[in-house]
Amino acid sequence: MDWTLECSACGATSEADGLRTVCDHCGAPWLVRYARKAPPPSLKSALAARLGGMWRYREFLPLAPDEEPVTLGEGSTPLLPAPRLGARIGLADLWVKDESVNPTGSFKARGLAAAITRAAIAGATRFTLPTAGNAGVAAAAYGARAGAKVQVFAPKSTPKPLLDQMTAYGADLVTVDGHIGDCGQLSRAFATENGAMDLSTLREPYRIEGKKTLGLEIAEQLGWTLPGAIIYPTGGGTGLIGMWKAFLELIAAGWVSGPMPRLVSVQSTGCAPVVRAYEEGKSACEAWKDAWTVASGLRVPGPLGGALILRGIRESHGTAVGVTDEQLLAGAALLSGLEGVDSCPEGGAAVAAARNLLSQGVLAPDERVVVFNTGAGVLYGHDFK
Repeated sequence: MDWTLECSACGATSEADGLRTVCDHCGAPWLVRYARKAPPPSLKSALAARLGGMWRYREFLPLAPDEEPVTLGEGSTPLLPAPRLGARIGLADLWVKDESVNPTGSFKARGLAAAITRAAIAGATRFTLPTAGNAGVAAAAYGARAGAKVQVFAPKSTPKPLLDQMTAYGADLVTVDGHIGDCGQLSRAFATENGAMDLSTLREPYRIEGKKTLGLEIAEQLGWTLPGAIIYPTGGGTGLIGMWKAFLELIAAGWVSGPMPRLVSVQSTGCAPVVRAYEEGKSACEAWKDAWTVASGLRVPGPLGGALILRGIRESHGTAVGVTDEQLLAGAALLSGLEGVDSCPEGGAAVAAARNLLSQGVLAPDERVVVFNTGAGVLYGHDFK
């Protein structure tokens, strides 16, 4: 392998062989560090001629030349100009990264494709994870694609269409009274007892690398330039961490010039551990008590990657903001009604945050802003609207 692992907290390093979980020394998430030479900017012309999908960026990803990924064609999702939505909320150069068109209906396809690819190559045949919804769907689908068994633990409050999708892809599903943290405890116990690979957010190194392709795509879709700000709905935060890593790697390789986009984490006021930690100047998140929001993907009371999320926000000179469920539902309705995007409630949170940050003077009316629609509203049954 031409990459190693580096602990995101204590700096310990490790070889990347086998089925890796978290740092052996401190229990923090690993980050992938590449020993290979950085891909040269001259590769851009060859990249443009390749077929779509996130694996077209394989020189930036943990895949050896003789390896093939477990894939359903994830990635290459549209970055859409949103002029009517922008005019409504006051942003002249607003764009929407629409992840709802991924094979499993959400951005989770990217991370789970990368995680299951590496684990399957290392010999894993059984997986487990907790989910707020979309990750369970993606894990079930990519597990099926790899010929592996998948055990999923989900809160009973998860929208029924998402639960139905998991079982349709062949997952063994257990629904739990409680939140995703409670599901995580059950999933880790199942992994220990049954020898299953734990795919929980940031408890293996490669979901970040899959989500990193979000940043690579945004840069390419904007002609290898970077937007002023990216507004990202944050539960576990893997995508924000991945984009932060992607932009650092692109800048270091000379593919783009800085500054890095300001990374904005948006959460519901009913579950906002990142926002609270950011506002209090802390370097890690404390678990949020009695978490509740209609946006199930934001219902993550204690993200394992909290410290990394906060680093990404601060190093990019971004911010963290909470929106109410009423505001995020209104944002979802605007995104769908004005731009024809099948908005999930988390996408509505990004729209609501953009509007609020503009009114506060954090965003300028003429700067280029990208908001994320992280999944398909149809998978929530549209009851939230």
